[in-house]
Amino acid sequence: MTSQTTVDTTGPADKAPPAAPGPTPGKGLRGHPWYTLFTVAVGVMMVALDGTIVAIANPAIQKDLNASFADVQWITNGYFLALAVTLITAGKLGDRFGHRQTFLIGVVGFAAASGAIGLSDSIAFVVVFRVLQGLFGALLMPAALGLLRATFPAEKLNMAIGIWGMVIGASTAGGPILGGVLVEHVSWQSVFFINVPVGIIAVVLGVVILTDHRAENAPRSFDLPGIGLLSGAMFCLVWALIKAPEWGWGDVMTWSFLAISVLGFALFAYWENRVAEPLIPLGLFRSVALSAGVVLMVLMAIAFMGGLFFVTFYLQNVHGMSPIDAGLHLLPLTGMMIVGSPLAGAMITKTGPRIPLAGGMALTAIAMFGVSTLETDTSSGLMSIWFALLGLGLAPVMVGATEVIVGNAPMELSGVAGGLQQAAMQIGGSLGTAVLGAVMASKVDGDLAGNWAGAGLPQLTPVQLDQAKEAVQVGAAPVAPGTPAEIAEKITGVAHDTFISGMSLASLVAAGVAFVAIFVAFLTKRGANAEAGAGVGHI
Repeated sequence: MTSQTTVDTTGPADKAPPAAPGPTPGKGLRGHPWYTLFTVAVGVMMVALDGTIVAIANPAIQKDLNASFADVQWITNGYFLALAVTLITAGKLGDRFGHRQTFLIGVVGFAAASGAIGLSDSIAFVVVFRVLQGLFGALLMPAALGLLRATFPAEKLNMAIGIWGMVIGASTAGGPILGGVLVEHVSWQSVFFINVPVGIIAVVLGVVILTDHRAENAPRSFDLPGIGLLSGAMFCLVWALIKAPEWGWGDVMTWSFLAISVLGFALFAYWENRVAEPLIPLGLFRSVALSAGVVLMVLMAIAFMGGLFFVTFYLQNVHGMSPIDAGLHLLPLTGMMIVGSPLAGAMITKTGPRIPLAGGMALTAIAMFGVSTLETDTSSGLMSIWFALLGLGLAPVMVGATEVIVGNAPMELSGVAGGLQQAAMQIGGSLGTAVLGAVMASKVDGDLAGNWAGAGLPQLTPVQLDQAKEAVQVGAAPVAPGTPAEIAEKITGVAHDTFISGMSLASLVAAGVAFVAIFVAFLTKRGANAEAGAGVGHI
């Protein structure tokens, strides 16, 4: 194993140091920046795909393993909970032991857990191994960013992060398409088995290509109380967001977990100011640009993931598309992220992040406003325009906010910064789904009974009305078997119209969040410490 030492060339937070000469790639494969990018992209692709591909497999898993709806929810919730809670700690592990080792362990563990899920014959084992997937995915993601930061010269880092963001965006958006093909033509197990050969490829490439990079003043000890406090606070926050739709936003349990989370974060901040080698030096957040990057990533994820959550139900349950067709209709979004991410990286390198980030959030706001205008009979062409605009807006934000967070952190904290970036995205996604879900539920609760009566349909009992509301919140029509065709048509019309009104309001809220993010974008600036990664020298 080749070991390298990084000399800290960071300067004051408000003044970027002179650019150091970039590393000269060897004639072989090891340590080559572009081969390193390809290697980490293969690993990251697995984690990003599993965020969405499994949603398509859930109905088949539920049927095959006789699982309840709550059990199936935990297939997704367990994965995201483990991922969100451990990302920052996993980034610290990379800073301490080296990002190469952490990345390889993450890939091996993720692929092994995926294979174990495919071999599972009970829902309990599926959930347990999904949690393990999340834990190993948390090791992998920040380590990938740390390797890019240490390997690429400053002038090419944005382009590298652009391609990295492109892989994540394409994998996330392409998950439903690939999942639909595999579930429909192979089996639900194949959704997980596919990670095994991909993981083997990533490990082989990693052993051959990746080089260990460590900062001269990398951490030498662990802040175990800090890890415990942060993990507990993150768990309570994400748990409250996951359970809020079930418990209700006014329920004492929801607010109890949120209060415990706030207390946990306060105790964590208190402890971090007193420990010799903290998990997250709070001085990191004295950088307004870095803090703005974290906030921007949260706001972007709220608008994107929260809005996209309802779009998938709109395509499948309102327009009656199959999962594969729904995924194909989202190709304009995927395509624009693939095209836009490298272009955004080049633009940010040339102009700095502020204008591309603000412009990206402006396009996102316009796109979400466009989504709010969708109707039950909107054409595929018009939908494609809004989806393409959304992808074009997200690309510079995914790239620029990542560079702002990672580039404004010292080299020895690049793993922690990568963990912050990913944790912000996970929390934003959970917030978006929970908050916009509450907006949808409130709108449906307020409108359905009146719309039902206005259509001249028979009055529902309170229990029937609650069941109808649950169905309508995901765009489904609560038509009982044997219902006459004329009545069924009226019920479907009421259900879809009510869902559309809820999705419209939720999309407008997402557009408002994106609009606020425009102003946050103007607080960002080019990474003051980005050149630290370019100063890597062989010792």
